[in-house]
Amino acid sequence: MNFHLHSSQQQVNMETTRTPWKTVLPLLLLTLFSTVQSSSCHHNQPSSRQVTMRAGAPLKVALFADLHFGEDAWTNWGPLQDVNSIKVMNKVLHDETPDFVIYLGDVVTANNIMIGNASLYWDQATLPARNRGIPWASVFGNHDDASFQWPLHWFSAPGIPPIHCSQSGASYSVEECSFRGTGRLELMKNEIKHNVSFSRYGPRNLWPSVSNYVLQVSAPDDLQSPVAFLYFLDSGGGSYPEVISSGQAEWFLQKAKEINSDSRVPEIIFWHIPSKAYEVVAPKFGIPKRCVGSINKEKVAAQEAETGIMDLLVKRISVKAIFVGHNHGLDWCCPYKKLWLCYARHTGYGGYGDWPRGARILEITHNPFSLRSWIRMEDGNVHSEVVLS
Repeated sequence: MNFHLHSSQQQVNMETTRTPWKTVLPLLLLTLFSTVQSSSCHHNQPSSRQVTMRAGAPLKVALFADLHFGEDAWTNWGPLQDVNSIKVMNKVLHDETPDFVIYLGDVVTANNIMIGNASLYWDQATLPARNRGIPWASVFGNHDDASFQWPLHWFSAPGIPPIHCSQSGASYSVEECSFRGTGRLELMKNEIKHNVSFSRYGPRNLWPSVSNYVLQVSAPDDLQSPVAFLYFLDSGGGSYPEVISSGQAEWFLQKAKEINSDSRVPEIIFWHIPSKAYEVVAPKFGIPKRCVGSINKEKVAAQEAETGIMDLLVKRISVKAIFVGHNHGLDWCCPYKKLWLCYARHTGYGGYGDWPRGARILEITHNPFSLRSWIRMEDGNVHSEVVLS
């Protein structure tokens, strides 16, 4: 069995063989029980932070999607892909010099990471931004806390490859030998320890989803008047069902009423797994003129169910666009009612597909507000420019 996660057929199989709810519920109960012991990390939650624009310049944001660090970590292929992914990010950051970076899910391939601390790979993935002092925010994808999957070839001759464990008497290092995996709460705790990370825990009552929060974009001369709100929603996957729950939808509505009651301030939405609305607008062949993009190589792999978030978003005139990852072979933006549904571009060399890598760039301009986007490729080319507002 080829355990690399870079075949489109494997993606189809993954998306069509989801875990039944009866199997998921016991896992959710265990997860919720374990989070009680981890709840103290919320006391260290950073205060609300603003993304401040530079004087006289638009805010430029780079979206890094589906990096898949740690994939096939026990082979020569896997670590090389991580090196190549860092090269892509470094090239994009050099060419575009963005003010902010968004990691749009599947930062790591946790189901390929045989040690518990996936945060080591997460730190590698954010290194290009950290080295430049560029602030960032992240949202979780379906691979970020997936359970470890044992490769079938480990069970054939010569068997499981040696695992280097620290041994003291009869005990082994849990850190090096555990197959427990690293949960979303632990990943987020590690994420927000960095001063330049704007990522946040979501409200406790929204668990098992975690990365639900909103950031304000402000002009440098008037921090009290928001230019835009950036909403991040956890679309599940991994340990959780692949949905944005009705609870999350209600949280969005209440938050929007609280900070943007008259819908005057533009809102931009980010999550990982596309909603079923993406299936509605998806181009059938090629990319028609109403859409903008360069690749349309697979079917939309949508969330398991629609529980109300899209109904809320399309009713708000302030919502301009939604950005997702997940499908590596899609990079289009298509209009949907009064807003735009957009894919990022597959940035990482991990994950399925051999399409050229790149990153979607967003540019937010103030007074008057505008939202523009394009895709910057690893080779330096730019394409698919579109005005979204």
